[in-house]
Amino acid sequence: MDGRPHPPDYAPHTWEGFSTAHFEGNDLVITTTHLKESYIRRNGPTMSDQVKVTEWLTRHGDYLTIVTYIDDPVYLEEPFIQSVTYQREAHTELEYFPCTIVNENISDKIPHFLPGKNPWLKEFSEQEGVPYEATRGGAETMYPEYRAKMKGMKVAPLKPTPSAF
Repeated sequence: MDGRPHPPDYAPHTWEGFSTAHFEGNDLVITTTHLKESYIRRNGPTMSDQVKVTEWLTRHGDYLTIVTYIDDPVYLEEPFIQSVTYQREAHTELEYFPCTIVNENISDKIPHFLPGKNPWLKEFSEQEGVPYEATRGGAETMYPEYRAKMKGMKVAPLKPTPSAF
């Protein structure tokens, strides 16, 4: 917000990236570049170090809306857009939650599957009766027109889901 320009493309990329911000009316607009390669969500798509993240923060009374626009020319066919709204709670207190140290990774082995050997890739397809190709994502799979294309795809036989009872 102090008017600094973004660094050049060859500048180091960090986990926090480099952010600049300005106001457009009542919206705070934040643009972040120079992020390290990572992922968008824990179970979501990868993002490259060429990603550009733009966020709009808008307050309407006790509501704060954050719209995130992620543009990545390497991994995304089209921008990833997410919107979330928070409501202010004036009379709440955070519960006490002590942090404890736990040895979570005591092995020198890294769990992995070799390419083409992951037995869980087709799990969702088989449990839900959805064509495997449709579960692999991509911009095309988000639109209603894709359902017509799915009709010509092979569907694996349904596997029963184990009961919890």
